Amino acid sequence: MSRSHRWSLWVALLLILTLLLAACAQPATPAPAKKLEIFSWWTAGGEAEGLEAMFTVYRQKYPGVEIINAAVAGGAGAQAKAVLKTRMLGGDPPDSFQVHGGAELIDTWVKTGYMEDLTDLWKSEGWMDKFPKQLIDLVSYEGKIYSVPVNVHRGNVLWYNKKIFDQYGLQPPTTFDEFFQVAEALKAKGVTPLALGDKLKWEAAHLFETVLAGVLGAEKYRGLWTGQTPWTGPEVAQAFEIFGRMLDYVNEDHAAHTWDSATQLVLDGKAAMTIMGDWSHGYFLSKGAKPGVDYGWVPAPNNKGLFMVVTDTFGLPKKAPHREQAIAWLKVCGSKEGQEAFNPKKGSICARLDCDRSKFDVYLQSSMDDFARDQLIPSEVHGSAAPEGFATAFNDIIFNFVTSRDAKAAMEALQKACVENKMCK
Repeated sequence: MSRSHRWSLWVALLLILTLLLAACAQPATPAPAKKLEIFSWWTAGGEAEGLEAMFTVYRQKYPGVEIINAAVAGGAGAQAKAVLKTRMLGGDPPDSFQVHGGAELIDTWVKTGYMEDLTDLWKSEGWMDKFPKQLIDLVSYEGKIYSVPVNVHRGNVLWYNKKIFDQYGLQPPTTFDEFFQVAEALKAKGVTPLALGDKLKWEAAHLFETVLAGVLGAEKYRGLWTGQTPWTGPEVAQAFEIFGRMLDYVNEDHAAHTWDSATQLVLDGKAAMTIMGDWSHGYFLSKGAKPGVDYGWVPAPNNKGLFMVVTDTFGLPKKAPHREQAIAWLKVCGSKEGQEAFNPKKGSICARLDCDRSKFDVYLQSSMDDFARDQLIPSEVHGSAAPEGFATAFNDIIFNFVTSRDAKAAMEALQKACVENKMCK
């Protein structure tokens, strides 16, 4: 071999060695990051704090997972549900999403084939005897379980500024007659009696469904959603009459407010009362207010003995991008640890039966007692009573009534919507 050939061979060998060394020096390609996308409408006050508390539990149990909080603002999910529907129908589901137990879950997502059956998860986690049967029924269809309840809210609560009531020597109203007496006394003192924020429509409908419950009672109220109680009957007409009178005492700028800003009006002393679910309690707490000191509560007028159930749940959509992480999330949602972290901040009570009562404040302990003894009734506005089509119509009809005050037109429209959604004949 000539000297030039030997030199060429050495150069070639040196080049190969250099390339091998360079390849070995390259850092290994990192494994794909684990992710979890959770979709909800919890962005305000205690609800956001509660969600973050449950994220903390998840991170402790399952480190190394990037949590994507895909929350969309808007109480009761007014905007979020539209965004979710676009994503689900477009084949882009989140890993898990907030959905109210009852018709909202079953009619919208289960019957249409978008959700995975979670019955085996319930059994393997030992949950079957840890949740009330009525909550399991709300997330079940044809004997299979499709979601995990994380809480129980009470929808029919009147909240009041305790300092205002003490200042004027008033007692919180428990009947419709008492409400109008107190409202008139507050109005005479220059105080806005009732805070309402119906910018998103559902808030006015929420107030009205508590009036319906107060006028009809549990059995006839339930009959509205099954066709047994007609929407054009005299008791519904009475409910509209009372609702119209109540609207005469609300803040003039109600259309510019949402539920949380209306709650703030009560906290600031700019209004004396508001009627809203006990997510308002979570909001009060998030602002540093003290229950029984800065604010008080009673059932909405004529609602004593009735507990309007609102339950938030999480399920598993088919084709969830990060299914393993989503199942781990559901385990946290259904766990005692997860629910005890979440609910005291959210302003709700556990869906589980075995949570430590001492972790909950005086209001939530009273809610636990009422849930155990009161008659349980569903909420139309919050998804447990009626299918989504009727819920949308209900919100629109009641929102229109706020300005038109045409009860006859509203009743006829509700009856028509009931028939169209196959709830009534």
